[in-house]
Amino acid sequence: MNEITTMQIAHSTANEKILELPNAIEAEQQLLGALLNNNDIYEAVSTTIGSHHFYDPVHARIFEIAESRIKKGSLASPVTIRAFLEDDEGLKELGGASYLVRLSVSSISTFAVREYAQIIYECAIRRELIELGHNISDKAANFDVSSEVKEQIVEAEQRLYDLGERGGRSSEFISLLNATGQAISIANAAFKRDGKLAGLSTGFVDLDRKLGGLRKSDLLVLAGRPSMGKTALATNIAFNIAKRYKRGELDDGSEGAIDGGIVGFFSLEMSADQLANRILSDASNIPSERVQRGELNEDEVQRFIDAAAPIESCPLYIDDTPALSISQIFNRARRIKRTYGLDFLVIDYLQLIRPERTRENRVNEISEVTQGLKAIAKELDIPVLALSQLSRQVEARDEKRPQLNDLRESGTIEQDSDIVMFVFREEYYADREKPSDDKLEKMAEWQDRMAKVHGKAEVIIGKQRHGPIGTVQLSFEGQFTRFGNLAYSYQQPNATEGFN
Repeated sequence: MNEITTMQIAHSTANEKILELPNAIEAEQQLLGALLNNNDIYEAVSTTIGSHHFYDPVHARIFEIAESRIKKGSLASPVTIRAFLEDDEGLKELGGASYLVRLSVSSISTFAVREYAQIIYECAIRRELIELGHNISDKAANFDVSSEVKEQIVEAEQRLYDLGERGGRSSEFISLLNATGQAISIANAAFKRDGKLAGLSTGFVDLDRKLGGLRKSDLLVLAGRPSMGKTALATNIAFNIAKRYKRGELDDGSEGAIDGGIVGFFSLEMSADQLANRILSDASNIPSERVQRGELNEDEVQRFIDAAAPIESCPLYIDDTPALSISQIFNRARRIKRTYGLDFLVIDYLQLIRPERTRENRVNEISEVTQGLKAIAKELDIPVLALSQLSRQVEARDEKRPQLNDLRESGTIEQDSDIVMFVFREEYYADREKPSDDKLEKMAEWQDRMAKVHGKAEVIIGKQRHGPIGTVQLSFEGQFTRFGNLAYSYQQPNATEGFN
C-alpha cells in the first residue's frame, strides 16, 4: 500500500495536472487491483464507470483491456493483460509489468469497490464541469460573427443540464420491486387526492373521470380545426391547474405540489397579453371582444382590474417567443423547472415549432418535434399538452367529427403521443348552415338543431394508452372563450359551476 502511494506521488509530481484537477488516483489503483484479483466485481462497477472516467491514462488503458477480456469471458489478471501493455510507455514509467502485480497484491477487499467507483465517477464529472466552464469562458471571449450570444447560452445550458443529469442519477435498470413500489405510491397519492385521480385535475369533472387526470411523463395532443376552441380549452386547463396550486410535504418527505401545479405555457401563435386577456375576461365575466374594443363602462373596468389581483399570484409562466426550436423549448422548460418548479407544460401549437434542421419532408420534421416533446415529458417527469392543427379533409366530409387520421402528419403524432384528444363544436358548423328565411320547414329544423347544440362542446378522446377512449361533453361560452362542466338535468344547480 505504502509503496503504491509513494509511486503515485512521484507519478503525480511528474504531471502537474494531477494536482490541478479533481482526481482519485489511489481509488483508481485500489479498484483496478480488486478487479484484476476478482473479475466478478466488474458487474458491480460497470454501471457506474467506464475507462473514460479514469484520470490516469495508464489506469484507463488497464481498465479498458480488462473490460474487453471480461466481456469475452476471458480472464483479466496481471499475467493475461501484460502482453497487451508491453509497449505502453506510460506503464513503463510506473514500473512496467511489476506495477500490475503490485496493484493486485495491494488491493482492497471487494466490498468497497462500489464506493471507489462512485468516487472515481464524481471526480470525472467535476473535471468535465471545469472543462465546460473553460469552454464557456473561451467562447464568450471570442467574438465570432457566426456564434451569437443567445446561441452560446442555449448551448451552455444544454451541456450543463446534460452534465447535471449524468452527475445526478444512474442509468441502471429499475427492478420490478422498485417499479411496483412507485406504482403503489402513485395509486396511494391518487386515493388521497380529491376525485381519486392518478394525475393533475384538468378542472373538468367528466374529462378527469375519463383520463384519470393528467399523468406525469405523458404527452397529450389536443387537436382541432380553427375556431373549435383548442387554445381556449388548453388555457382553461392551464389556469385551473395553476389556481389550485398548493405547496406542501410530499409522501417521500420532499417539498412539492400537493394540489394543482406550476404551469409553463409556450404560446408560439398568441401573445402573452392576449392569453392574459382571455383569462381575465373569464374571471371577470366580461366578454373578451368588448375588452379588446374598449367598450367598457367604469364599473366593468374596475371589475376587470379587481379580477387581476388573485390571478397575479397564480404560478403560470408564459413564453410567447415565436418560432422556437424543440431544443430551445427543452432548455427553457428546464430553466422554468430549475427556477420556479414545473408540474405541467402547454405548447400552442406543435406545427409552429421550428425543426432543428430542414429535413427531406414535413413528416420527418414533425416526428423530430413529437419525439422531443415526449422526451421533455419523460425527462422533466411532467405531463405535456401539445396543441395540433387538423387537416382540411374534415371540412370535406358530411360528418365533421375529427378522427385520428385527420391529424396533420398523423402517423408520427399518433405514434409518439400517449393521449390524443379532439375539440369539436357542432354549433360552429350548424350556425353556418342556416337556411334562408323563406324556407320555413328547413328553418324550423335548423332551429331545433341549434337548440340542441348551443353552448355545447365535445372532447373526443381518440387514443389513450392507459384508459378508455370516448367522448366527453363540456359547456362552451364563446363570449368568454370558456369551457365548463356541463350540467345535466339530474344534477343540482351547483353542479353547473365550471371554470370559475
